[in-house]
Amino acid sequence: MRNRTMKSTLRGAVAAMALLVTSGAVNAADKVEIIYSDTVQETDRRSGILKEHFAGCLGDGFEFKPYFGATLFKQGTELTAMQRGNLDMANLASYDFENQVPSASILGTGYLFRGYEHMRKVFDGDVMDGLFSEIQEKTGVKVLANPYIGTRHVNIKGDKKIMTPADMAGIKLRMPGGEGWQFLGKALGANPTPVAFTEVYTALQTGTVDGQDNPLPTNKQMKFYEVTNQIILTSHRVATNIFAMSGKKWNSLNDAQKAKVKECSMQFQAAMDKSTLGLEKEMADFFEKEGLKLYKPDIDAFRNHALDMYKNSDYSKNWPAGLLEKINKT
Repeated sequence: MRNRTMKSTLRGAVAAMALLVTSGAVNAADKVEIIYSDTVQETDRRSGILKEHFAGCLGDGFEFKPYFGATLFKQGTELTAMQRGNLDMANLASYDFENQVPSASILGTGYLFRGYEHMRKVFDGDVMDGLFSEIQEKTGVKVLANPYIGTRHVNIKGDKKIMTPADMAGIKLRMPGGEGWQFLGKALGANPTPVAFTEVYTALQTGTVDGQDNPLPTNKQMKFYEVTNQIILTSHRVATNIFAMSGKKWNSLNDAQKAKVKECSMQFQAAMDKSTLGLEKEMADFFEKEGLKLYKPDIDAFRNHALDMYKNSDYSKNWPAGLLEKINKT
């Protein structure tokens, strides 16, 4: 009798354990896995903000798997990976869309926005709705947010003072790969040279390039100030990323999950904006203490030169009719 009781108890315990294991497997299966790729390092402030304000916001219903430092996909290949179903999310540059959506080239235009406030009003209103709808239709990705990563300036080494685009002649300026980025370098008057983001420090150190362009917080984070000696405050791009999810992954979500992903994307955008604006206010003192010269060139000369080049190029032929005027009037 005692043996039967022990066997019965043992069977009950085993059954209970099996139920727990099965329940755990079901709960794990219920979680939405999101594979994310980024070019910035895991130590970059943007990565920390992403993990806290996007991944941390998602909750237990999601499993966010980020890969940083271009360790999963190289810069510029993320969009294709998303379309092939090999990647769920990425923080893309507008230039990544130009081959498939030529009208998106307007987003990469130098001096498109007058500053942060102008940029945010344009994106928060309905001015870009038509363009983003076209991007989503032609590429199959869902645009979720446009986090501000900083206003880009030219950062070089050497004693030559740069006041106009003409002064940039002969400067080997690192720009990311891709025609859009290279054209922007030319519009600044420089000799653009494609170098991967993770290799910029070494390229500056060895003299492969004379300078690079990035927002000031990125300049500090990547320590480019150690291998340059002046920052020309050209303010040529009020830079944002396109925080996006593959259409396949987006369509696999239910309404509640979509709402959560969108909510967390906007939380990430707000946190990025706040962090970037705060850092930009502190940057001048930091770089001057590091021995760099910071100065403002003839912005009108740079703006007029750049916009003239864009307007007289094939890029402007693809811009949505009237969109530049709407942006300027916002």
